[in-house]
Amino acid sequence: MKNPGEPGPRASSLLVEKGREKLSFTERSLIAIVRRSFEPGAFDRAMLFLQRTIGQAWIYYATRKLTRLHGLERSGLLEWRGSVIIVANHRSFFDLYVVTANLMRAGLRKRIIFPVRADFFYTSWFGLLVNFCMSFLAMYPPLFRKREQAALNLIALEELGSLLRQGDMFVGLHPEGTRGKGDDPYTFLPAKPGVGRVIFEAKVPVVPVFVHGLGNNLVQQVRGNFNGSGPTINVVFGAPIELDQLLAEPGSPRLFQAISDRCMSEIARLGSEEKALREHAAG
Repeated sequence: MKNPGEPGPRASSLLVEKGREKLSFTERSLIAIVRRSFEPGAFDRAMLFLQRTIGQAWIYYATRKLTRLHGLERSGLLEWRGSVIIVANHRSFFDLYVVTANLMRAGLRKRIIFPVRADFFYTSWFGLLVNFCMSFLAMYPPLFRKREQAALNLIALEELGSLLRQGDMFVGLHPEGTRGKGDDPYTFLPAKPGVGRVIFEAKVPVVPVFVHGLGNNLVQQVRGNFNGSGPTINVVFGAPIELDQLLAEPGSPRLFQAISDRCMSEIARLGSEEKALREHAAG
């Protein structure tokens, strides 16, 4: 897949422009503030600096004794110019945080974006504070659960594709859509077509990642890192997914699902690789 072209001008929020009647004043305000942070200028540079320094540092040091990276060299993530997408399995609230913290520590220099549920993060001003403190405004765009706002999700995905096409964005997506809560970390939920839609619209490199070993209790996770009681956190990177043939077809719901399914199959393949690594380490 070719590198994306030169970044273009960044438009204002499509969500605010097209979804004004379905958004509350607070939702419109928070979306506009976070979206403004992606415009070229001091705000954008400040968020990138904070993500590269404070943001990656606390996550890295809170997990570094347990984390093992595999296959980073084949991913090409540190060499790509322009935007890139990673697609990962979803077992923990913190999986993409750990992946991106290690990548930034290794030299990644792109703004980070993770789509997030609109509830809390875009319905209260305290949600904006948490978004800032936890990720320096990486959690964008919001995705909506309310039935009357469901149409806004297509606009959010359209906006995400637009940001990717403009260049120098690093977007983390979960094809499963929600966390897998079963006992087997190598069994996955069905892929959702929304990820395929974003990939189709953006047409940027897509790298699969499999993460295993993270929990969902932040205090317990950090304690397990420092006292050595936590399980090993394996992060396995794959090579960029070959999607050119699919991306050459006309866009359709069937195609978006096929792209998401292809991503999920690559993640599953990395899961098998991680399982073998874990079994080998156990001796």
